[in-house]
Amino acid sequence: MILRRLLPIAVIVVGAAGFLALKASRPAPPAVEARERVWRIETRQVAPGEARPTLVVYGRIEAPDRLRAASPVSGRILEVAVRDGQLVDAGALLARLDPGDLLPRVERARAEVERERIRHRHDREAIVEERRLRDLAEASVERLSRLKKAQLGAESALDQAREALARARLALTQREQSLAEHPARLSQLQANLAEAERDAARGLIRAPFAGRIAGVEVAAGDQVQPGQALMSLYAAADLFLRARVPVDYAAELRRALAAGETPTAEAEYGERRIAARLERIGGEADARGIDVLLRLIDGDDVPVGAFLAARLQRPIADGVIELPYSALHGGDRIYRIEGGRLASVAVTRVGERRDGDDVRVLLRAPQLAAGSEVMLTHLPNAIDGLAVEPLTR
Repeated sequence: MILRRLLPIAVIVVGAAGFLALKASRPAPPAVEARERVWRIETRQVAPGEARPTLVVYGRIEAPDRLRAASPVSGRILEVAVRDGQLVDAGALLARLDPGDLLPRVERARAEVERERIRHRHDREAIVEERRLRDLAEASVERLSRLKKAQLGAESALDQAREALARARLALTQREQSLAEHPARLSQLQANLAEAERDAARGLIRAPFAGRIAGVEVAAGDQVQPGQALMSLYAAADLFLRARVPVDYAAELRRALAAGETPTAEAEYGERRIAARLERIGGEADARGIDVLLRLIDGDDVPVGAFLAARLQRPIADGVIELPYSALHGGDRIYRIEGGRLASVAVTRVGERRDGDDVRVLLRAPQLAAGSEVMLTHLPNAIDGLAVEPLTR
C-alpha cells in the first residue's frame, strides 16, 4: 500500500532529474554580437565664399505715364480711330468730335473781339465831340453867369446851362472810362477766343506720346459732356513691376542703390523671361512691407495690370555656403561628419539662390571650417553622434 503511493512520486522525481540532466548537457548557444546601425548619406565638402541671394517677388505691371483723354466740350463723337490694345505713334489720331459742335464757339468769340475793336474806334472818335460839347457847355454857363450878374439874364436859363454842363462832363467821364477799360476787355475776349480755338483744335484728339490703348469708352455717335473720359493710353515702353518686399530687404536694397549698384531681376510672362532692373523704392510701408519698382527691359508687349513673379537679385553676401534645403535641419542647424559620426553646427539663414528649378539655401556658419564635409541627406532622426557612412560617388 505504501509502495503504491510512493510510485507516482518516484516517477515524477526521476523525470525531473532526467530533464535537468538533459538541460545541463545541451550545447551552449553562440554569443549574439550587438552591432550599431550605420546610416548611408550623401555628403559634400563646403567652403565659405561669396554668393548673390535671390528674392522672389510678386506684383502687377503699371505705367506711370498714363493718359485719360477727355472731351473738352459737350458734343458728338464723329469718329473713333483706335481700338483696345492697339499700338499708336505719337501724334496719331485717336478720336474726332463733330466740328459743328466746336466751330460756332470760335465764331462767337471772334465776333466779340471784333465788336470790341469797333467799339474802341467809336469811343476814340466820340470823345473828341464830347470834349467839344463840354467846352461849349462851360462857355454857355460862363456867359449866362455874366448876364445874370448884370441882371440881363434869367436864373432858369443859367440853371439849364449848368445842367447841360454836368451832363456833358458825365458823358465825357464815361467815355474816358470806356477807353481806359478797353485793353482789359480786349484781353478777356481774346482769351475767350483762344480758349474756343484750343477746344476746337482738341476736337481732333491725338496721342501725345507713343503707347498702347488701354481702353476705349465711347463709340462714334455718342454724345459726351465736358471732361468725360473717352479712352486711356499708356507708354508701353515705360512699364514697371510694382512688387512688395519685407522692410528688412528694402533697407538692404536701398543701401545698394545709394552705393550706385543696380539690382536686376527676371520676370516670367507666359513662356517668356523678361529682364528688369530696380529703379526706386516706395516711400510708404505697412505691415506687409514696402513697394519696390522694377523697370521692365524690352517688355512692351506685357499689358498693364498683369500679375507677374520675378526673381530679384539681392546684393552679394560674403562668407556663405550654398546647400540644398535637405541639408537644413530644424531651420537653424546642419550636420558635419566627424569620424563617421554627425556633429551639429548652428547656422544663420542669409537667403536663397535660384537657378531655374534648382533652389539652394545660403547659410552662414562661423564654426564650420573650410573643407568640412557636410551631410546633404535629410534625416528625421539626425542627432549628434549618429553613425553615418557617405554614399560612394
